[in-house]
Amino acid sequence: MNEKSLETASTTTPVAVIPPRCPITPQTIRSTTTIPTTPSEPILETTTSAPGSDHRSLLGCSCSCSGGGSNLSELATSTTPTTTDDDLEERKYIFKMKLNYYNIYLVTTSYRKVKVVKFSYMWTINNFSFCREEMGEVLKSSTFSAGANDKLKWCLRVNPKGLDEESKDYLSLYLLLVSCNKSEVRAKFKFSILNAKREETKAMESQRAYRFVQGKDWGFKKFIRRDFLLDEANGLLPEDKLTIFCEVSVVADSVNISGQSNIIQFKVPECKLSEDLGLLFDSEKFSDVTLAVGGREFQVHKAILAARSPVFAAMFEHEMEERKQNRVAITDVDHEVLKEMLRFIYTGKAPNLDKMADDLLAAADKYALEKLKVMCEEALCVNLSVETAAETLILADLHSADQLKAQTIDFINTSHATDVMETVGWKNMVTTHPHLINEAFRALATQQIPPIGPPRKRVKMS
Repeated sequence: MNEKSLETASTTTPVAVIPPRCPITPQTIRSTTTIPTTPSEPILETTTSAPGSDHRSLLGCSCSCSGGGSNLSELATSTTPTTTDDDLEERKYIFKMKLNYYNIYLVTTSYRKVKVVKFSYMWTINNFSFCREEMGEVLKSSTFSAGANDKLKWCLRVNPKGLDEESKDYLSLYLLLVSCNKSEVRAKFKFSILNAKREETKAMESQRAYRFVQGKDWGFKKFIRRDFLLDEANGLLPEDKLTIFCEVSVVADSVNISGQSNIIQFKVPECKLSEDLGLLFDSEKFSDVTLAVGGREFQVHKAILAARSPVFAAMFEHEMEERKQNRVAITDVDHEVLKEMLRFIYTGKAPNLDKMADDLLAAADKYALEKLKVMCEEALCVNLSVETAAETLILADLHSADQLKAQTIDFINTSHATDVMETVGWKNMVTTHPHLINEAFRALATQQIPPIGPPRKRVKMS
């Protein structure tokens, strides 16, 4: 190693052993080690060079000792016109001694590895425009955490009419640490409001990790103006529901890690597997199986279909007709729906999901695509209406979409029961799916709906 390599090694500190009889100055000493040698060899002391110490050469020093100001390359190549055999042998010996004595050491460093746990929570407040809380009064969400085993419990706190006189025209929003098993926790957070399309709007986030202790909250006193929030034209209260989305990043335990500071960093090009597989689906290159539907065909890849769908995996694994002929006839899925399902299989995305959520839900259920199924359930929930409630309930029951079923029953029972019962869909459901009528009424009977007005006074019985 030469001086140039020493300058460019930004993460390591090479250190040279100083030759015999070289005076050691105090400012260069970090540690001194005695190296045991054979009796015929001199005792050598090594010193770890302090940062910024002046070694003019990695393999030499500035004193008048036997090391002189020479470096290793000079010793190896320098010649004299009157060289004798004795001189040559002596130089070979010195060269050998230099090689033995000049060892390179790496200064070890330590750094701290910080673990960050990220999670999110969605809170929906029904009938928000009827909230009767006055300035300074609070609504609190249910408690939530990063997981079932997490000891940190959080909740959201909303002041619908502001926290104080300064913020009375705003909605105030805070993240509260309800309970924890530590003296303090540091966390960042981000709040946003989901519109009717489940898109994040009016997002605000903390600029640093704040210190939370049990019972402490952080947030925004002026999160959003009430008049802007209540304006129907802004679309932030679909069906009079305020949906708040909160993302939390908690700084977990940190670990000290020691080791040689010889880390090499490379800039790795961004790789988007979903885009590459999407191009493969569009080009149909290297395909090995055909899906036929309605007189049209898709050239696809067995391995990708089998990896994503257990139904396709079983089809290609066993001795079925589809495996022998490398051709699968699809009879109960529309061409456009199948295309969207295949695009999801290749890319994990379904850009046209909203247009065909009901048919795509049926296809996802048939081919056991659980993520796509949940995506369809969410889209159908967002678009629930009085006219579609009965049909959506039947669809959810038919394809075991439990989350969609529960949300639809809740939609009917919360404030739309009378209107839904007047629709043609509900009247047909009474005949075709009577068990769903029973489920809806059973849920209505057990549901406890909080009153909108002030609570009634109890009459004392004598």
